[in-house]
Amino acid sequence: AAVKYTRHVVYEFGYNTAAASSGQGTGTTTIDISGPNKDGGLTITGTDHWWNTVRPRAANTCSVHLNGDVMCSQAPHAISPMQLTIFPLLAIGVFKPLNAAGTSSWSRSYKAYLAIIPGASGFAGTPTNWACSYQYQGKGPIKGSSSFMLVEANGSLNQQGGTFLKAKSTQRIAFDPAAKLAVVVSDTRTHIPYRSVYSNDVVNLKLLKDSGVKEQH
Repeated sequence: AAVKYTRHVVYEFGYNTAAASSGQGTGTTTIDISGPNKDGGLTITGTDHWWNTVRPRAANTCSVHLNGDVMCSQAPHAISPMQLTIFPLLAIGVFKPLNAAGTSSWSRSYKAYLAIIPGASGFAGTPTNWACSYQYQGKGPIKGSSSFMLVEANGSLNQQGGTFLKAKSTQRIAFDPAAKLAVVVSDTRTHIPYRSVYSNDVVNLKLLKDSGVKEQH
């Protein structure tokens, strides 16, 4: 049988603001990753803790399949705006096509089944299926960093049914090839999939802690 493993990562986030340790719209997302599942994919649980709130939000657990599909099949099927950005980037092999020079381009498509929670408060709506598609372009090593590569991504999220909402996503990702992890992410989504006065939401994430992969025997 495959050796089971776990990994524990914490990202500082900024929602419509820069990622920071304090301030309106900031907080941390604590993520537990375990796998491999029967299909070779991962189980990912994320918990957001907004700055200046006493209790963290409810934990959201989703399966991220080997093909990249993100299925939040446990009630309330919820995912936060920050988790919507980072969960798909934690799928196995997302950055595998990136060459040593960090200059490859590639694409991937995946399905998602989830209900998106609006910003700092509010409840998730009914879960629906989304078709997600991204193009990635490696921009090479980031100046002034030890070994991080810059990857730019452009994608679309299209709701299948419901009110057929659509969103465009533009991401800038600092990827650490040694840790195989996105360490800094900026994600601008336009026409967000919930009713709001804003036409876009910006998610900024910065890695604070990484336990590394721990094997479970």
